[in-house]
Amino acid sequence: MTERIDNKRLNTDLRYRFDYLSKFLNFTSDDIALLNAFAPILFPRIPVIADKVYRKLFSFDITKQYFMINTEGFEGFLPTKTHGVSLESAQMSFRKDMLSMYLKRVLTQCEWNDTFLQYLSHIGRMHTNQAGSASINVDYIHINALLGYLEQLLIEALWSDEHIDDKTRQRTIMAINKFFWIQNDFFTMHYLTMWQEAPTVKDTSPKKHKYCCI
Repeated sequence: MTERIDNKRLNTDLRYRFDYLSKFLNFTSDDIALLNAFAPILFPRIPVIADKVYRKLFSFDITKQYFMINTEGFEGFLPTKTHGVSLESAQMSFRKDMLSMYLKRVLTQCEWNDTFLQYLSHIGRMHTNQAGSASINVDYIHINALLGYLEQLLIEALWSDEHIDDKTRQRTIMAINKFFWIQNDFFTMHYLTMWQEAPTVKDTSPKKHKYCCI
């Protein structure tokens, strides 16, 4: 039996879009439970993962350039051409903290309610010109590469843990993969002119600590 999908709602209704993606990817409450169970394993490794992410971003001039832009919510020293920016600077520590908070929230979220979906959407929107003057407007190619690299790091952490049985490891890897495709879509839709979220949907995403990854 073929299910009818309303294309207009896909591009205006965040919950409807998520439900469609979940059905297509077979992302269920079991996957969320697996992510929650993965949290205690990953939490001690998050600082190392965050550091690896930013070292990777600093290894290319085209991604490093975005760190010359001040981060919303951070009032510290903005590097100049004479002083430069380093992985040890105050604003980079801030960015690492934001990435760590993002990973922890994703892994501990037991119910993917509308507030959480708005949060995932906001993470995507803040990196585009749709977020207004505070946006850093990162080209999508770098977002795509970053999410792919971050997924690799999480899978590597899971794979190296010796206390997980093979069946659970396989199911958790699949859950991680499904999550990243959903998050990737919640980035992509803000780069598309067709996405016009209904004005009746209130943005309940957090107003503090708006920065996440790049």
